[in-house]
Amino acid sequence: MYKRTKSHEGRRRQMQYVGKLMRRIDVEPLREAVASLQLGHAKDSLALHEAERWRAELIASDDALTGWLEQHPGADVQQLRSLIRAARKDAAAAPEQRSGRAFRDLFQYIKSQKPTDPAPDADDDADD
Repeated sequence: MYKRTKSHEGRRRQMQYVGKLMRRIDVEPLREAVASLQLGHAKDSLALHEAERWRAELIASDDALTGWLEQHPGADVQQLRSLIRAARKDAAAAPEQRSGRAFRDLFQYIKSQKPTDPAPDADDDADD
């Protein structure tokens, strides 16, 4: 309603009404919803940065592939090697332009893979 209201007085009355409603309700669920929304955005951003880091490492060295496979045992090794090889070829062809199709495809593949959670320690179960 607020966005559709054109007059200043109408908007003022609408905000007064919202304020009245807000005083009557418990604000804790609203605070929790806003916090979880902000946390979700932060997690998404962190996941993208992590995928960018992995892409750079995989293109830079062959040793990074071993680390990737330890964290992602279900990954398709043949497809990943093919994507890395193509991204390296793109980077060698145009070093100043790092946005070739293979470069993007490698990023999309990395982003689609979810890391496996480490198994819980046996010591944690013994303490209970």
